[in-house]
Amino acid sequence: MITGLAHTALHVADVDVAVAWYRDVLGLVLLSPPYRMEGEAISRDMGKLLPMPVVVKAAIVGVDDGTDRVIEVIEYPSVTTGSPPPADVTRLGFTHVGLLCDDVVALRASLEAKGVAFLVEGVADVAGVRTTWFADPWNNVFILVEKVRHPDRAYYRQYFAERAN
Repeated sequence: MITGLAHTALHVADVDVAVAWYRDVLGLVLLSPPYRMEGEAISRDMGKLLPMPVVVKAAIVGVDDGTDRVIEVIEYPSVTTGSPPPADVTRLGFTHVGLLCDDVVALRASLEAKGVAFLVEGVADVAGVRTTWFADPWNNVFILVEKVRHPDRAYYRQYFAERAN
C-alpha cells in the first residue's frame, strides 16, 4: 500500500549549479548536499535505466517542514545530455511541479527581477487558487499556487471546499 508521496526528481545538467539556482533564485533550502553514488548498490538499483557503470549525482532541495515532499535534483555524469527540450506541459508523463506560496503576485515580481522565465502572462485566478507558470534553466516547468479561497485547506480542496467537510 502506498502511504505517501516522497519526492519529485528533476534531471539537470549540473547538480551544483541547480542547487545554487533553486536556493538563490527560488529560496528553497538545501536539505541534503550534493552526493555522488556509484558502485554495486546503485548499479543494482538503476542498472537497467542507465548505461554502465551507473553514476548518479544528486541533492535534495525543498521546504524544511519535516515532510518527505521534496525535490531531488539529479545529474547523470556518465550520460551526455545535450540541450534540454523546450518547456512543454502537453507531453505525456511529467508536466510540472506545483509550489505553494503566500502571495503569487509578489513572488512572480521577485522572480522576474531575478531573470526567471515565465511561461504565461500575469497571474490567473482559477478554481479557488491564484497561479502562474515558469520554467527553470533546464526547462522543467513549475506552477506557483496561492491558496485563495481557503488557505487552511489543501490546494486541491479550494474549488470543491464544500466537499472537504
